[in-house]
Amino acid sequence: MEVEAVEIQKKYPGKTVLNGVSFSARAGSCVGIVGSNGSGKSTLLSILAGVRRADGGAFLCDGEDLLRRPGMIPKVLGYVPQADPLMEELTAWDNLRMWCDKETIKKSLSHGALKLLGVDGFLRTPVHRMSGGMKKRLSIGCAVVSDPKLLLLDEPSAALDPVCKESIRCYLEAYKKEGGVILMVTHDAQDLELCDDCYILKGGGLYPYQYDGDFHKLAAALCEKNF
Repeated sequence: MEVEAVEIQKKYPGKTVLNGVSFSARAGSCVGIVGSNGSGKSTLLSILAGVRRADGGAFLCDGEDLLRRPGMIPKVLGYVPQADPLMEELTAWDNLRMWCDKETIKKSLSHGALKLLGVDGFLRTPVHRMSGGMKKRLSIGCAVVSDPKLLLLDEPSAALDPVCKESIRCYLEAYKKEGGVILMVTHDAQDLELCDDCYILKGGGLYPYQYDGDFHKLAAALCEKNF
């Protein structure tokens, strides 16, 4: 799969959030997007996922513009927003059943994404009794159980303990090796180590950044007025 965002635009009254954002990604790669709070990172992902409408631009997946063909989006990508999109009163199994059929779930629990994420360990647990890490793993599981080739992640490891972070990281590494494409918004240095390309979203524009493992330098770049 080849993915390309072309001149994505979004304006609110009195403010331009995204001013012609463009980037591309290839199969088996992860693109990381960083930026200060309120810079438009979550807005960008929600537009690409079809949750919000762009004011202009295109989002191409193998040449098809998903912004003009939103019906294709569920077949192509999985989306994990910052807030877990789970039904609190339902179990993990019942939440998964809202996304796909029993046989697909069982297959994934046996040797697929749900097994790698450890969801098989809390299938019958209601969401309201889950830890934050369990909820995050289930949210990712719901997004990928149907085997999409593109995964959009908004702060996937925020506030998680090291064990849960490692579980998610191992899954994402396996997802890349299988040829999947990841677009990730993050502030976590360990997440950025997964990324093949990194961008800073600032002032409505998206700028390439060569992340070398120095998170302090990245933080300084985010604070610069003229990046």
